[in-house]
Amino acid sequence: MNLRLSIVCLLSLTAAAAAGGPRMIRALDVARVWSGHPVGFDLLTVRGRQFIAFWDDQRRMTIAARKLGSQAWQFARLPSQLGWDSHNYIALAADRDGHLHVSGNMHVRPLVYFRTTRPWDIDSFEPVHRMTGANEQRCTYPDFLTGPAGELIFTYRDGRSGSGDQIYNRYDLKARTWLRLLDRPLTDGQGRMNAYFHGPLAGPDGYFHLAWVWRNTPDCATNHDLTYARSKDLRHWETSAGQALALPIRVETGDIADPVPPGGGIINGCAHIGFDRKKRVVIAYHKFDAKGNTQVYLARLEEGRWKHYQISDWNYRWEFQGGGAIPFEIRLGAVQPEPGGGLRLEYRHIQYGQGAWRLDEATLKPAGELEPRRQAPEELSRPESAFPGMEVQFKSGVSDDKSRNWLLRWETLGANRDRPRPGPLPEPSPLRLYELAR
Repeated sequence: MNLRLSIVCLLSLTAAAAAGGPRMIRALDVARVWSGHPVGFDLLTVRGRQFIAFWDDQRRMTIAARKLGSQAWQFARLPSQLGWDSHNYIALAADRDGHLHVSGNMHVRPLVYFRTTRPWDIDSFEPVHRMTGANEQRCTYPDFLTGPAGELIFTYRDGRSGSGDQIYNRYDLKARTWLRLLDRPLTDGQGRMNAYFHGPLAGPDGYFHLAWVWRNTPDCATNHDLTYARSKDLRHWETSAGQALALPIRVETGDIADPVPPGGGIINGCAHIGFDRKKRVVIAYHKFDAKGNTQVYLARLEEGRWKHYQISDWNYRWEFQGGGAIPFEIRLGAVQPEPGGGLRLEYRHIQYGQGAWRLDEATLKPAGELEPRRQAPEELSRPESAFPGMEVQFKSGVSDDKSRNWLLRWETLGANRDRPRPGPLPEPSPLRLYELAR
């Protein structure tokens, strides 16, 4: 199927910079996609090729492929059908031989996994639905990542919310088989809780960094204990002070960055790992203050100890509870050095809008406001659809092309706690790929 390549110049470079957004070079239509609820897509740009994993207008798992510079997409539809669960995103990766790997559509379900039999050929996908064969009946949150030696790693949760373990596999390229990276789970909730992660993230200090919260039940209000670990090789893990951690890590043995109790205002998905100029880990998260309002905090690793800093002073409490995918009222970015001095921390708040703090690097106190950085030109952040409640979804992806950025855009209704909507429903949304100047 050939689709028209649209060259669009929405903003001049000057205007884009003033608005905090990048300059758009061109837009490429891909397909029409499901818009009844949000669920994650994936994008991969590698060796002059581009691949997109998405749910089409019939809610079928679909892979699109093209060579960079081509206006034509090739499509392959895989035998997996999306329901109403917003957890059931798709993860996509390529190994060093050019074989593609896809996993998704799992929320406490048996492993869904496809792999190509020919390099770069999406017509050669075959269902495998097995890696090691163990602990693959209750899978959630699939994720592919690259290990320290360039190997393909796959991780997922085995179990359910409130009771689960984190599993890591590594791919044997020659044998084309999966083996356990770790001979036991990375974390163990002991049937009482499970961990929700940010990372592993490769840091500027040569470590992989991992932060997580524990949750006791499917109720998101029971998240607690911001926890941290680091590793050089994803096999041997240690605390922030360099003490070895025995696996699996449990709440009693973990490095607690902030002992937030259940009901304390921390939620999975809020914690983000960043770094200051001294390469110190800084974790951004939120919790309730002494008055019961939701505030932004930073935990920074200073001389082997965690120190805590309150950043915001908002008169607002986000009272979240229950299960299923919920709309997020507060979102945070990761702390990063600001070129003009100090550190940057971005936020998006249901009441206070979008903003960014300039932080004094020594004290972590707010030292002024910064213009928020936009992932895309401002015009792309506004829904095109007139259907009530539509939201814009963006997805960047792994890319070995350092000269430009790539961004997917589509529109959906918001999260609905994974429950069906009776209708009426919006028409399928255009999925577009945008090429942006760095």
